[in-house]
Amino acid sequence: MPANRFNNFTDYGVGIGLRVPHYEHIFSKKPVVDWFEIISENYMIDDGRPLRLLDQILDQYRVVQHGVSMYFGSAQELNPDHLRRIKELTRRTKTPWLSDHLCWGSVDGRYTHDLLPLPYTFEAVRTTAERIRQVQDTLEIPVAVENVSSYAEYHESEMTEWEFLNEVIHAADCGILLDVNNIYVSSQNHSFDPAVYVDAVPAERVAQIHIAGHSKFEKYILDTHDHPVLDPVWALYARAIDRIGPTATLLEWDDNIPSFDEVHNEALKANKYLKAAADKIAAAANQPEEVLA
Repeated sequence: MPANRFNNFTDYGVGIGLRVPHYEHIFSKKPVVDWFEIISENYMIDDGRPLRLLDQILDQYRVVQHGVSMYFGSAQELNPDHLRRIKELTRRTKTPWLSDHLCWGSVDGRYTHDLLPLPYTFEAVRTTAERIRQVQDTLEIPVAVENVSSYAEYHESEMTEWEFLNEVIHAADCGILLDVNNIYVSSQNHSFDPAVYVDAVPAERVAQIHIAGHSKFEKYILDTHDHPVLDPVWALYARAIDRIGPTATLLEWDDNIPSFDEVHNEALKANKYLKAAADKIAAAANQPEEVLA
């Protein structure tokens, strides 16, 4: 991997997830969208309609790949066939980076199809970072790992979640997909200050940000992605953007999916915060340098 890999983390503006219910609208109306995020596993096939539709999207739009089954933290070795298919797809999409989750989800070849949180230990840092490095070396593009929402904690943990994330990304020399909704969900479930988490993340490592809706129950909050972004998540997003600067932002809406326009309009609310951050940077750049007496 080149030493300047993080130069690939370009601010692409505001994107939305590419979802089947929106295909007809996209192909007929050709809406102006900064970029689409695709779930890699939906297109890791040799041929067929999904790939033909993806090629039509690629003819008109920028696409970034997001995975849900790499399971960097699982104890078993990475599946070489899975890596081969992912690499073929990255060449097809020309994705600037690949994101997947900082989690585990498989044991001895059996897959839970869930994103399970890791124990925050130095041993988990080492094994997880090794797998991320292997993926980056194989794919020859940067990897950005996403923090997951969690509903349980391990007694074995030796550090906070944000300390664990920082240890992993530095050991793996990779990027971050910062999901501010997941941070908020976990902060409410585990009683920590989400602002402390956001402030601890190294800004130069953030490739992308996720925003989404969640559902509040009596004793916990669930990451549901089935309605608009709630105010406390927008507030946390504003804090992240103010600190990190304009960053590629993706709205996730994966259940009870409304019309394309409703999803897109919700995503575009992020532009207010992105513009504020850009204006702040421009103002700082125009400040005259202090003259020392």
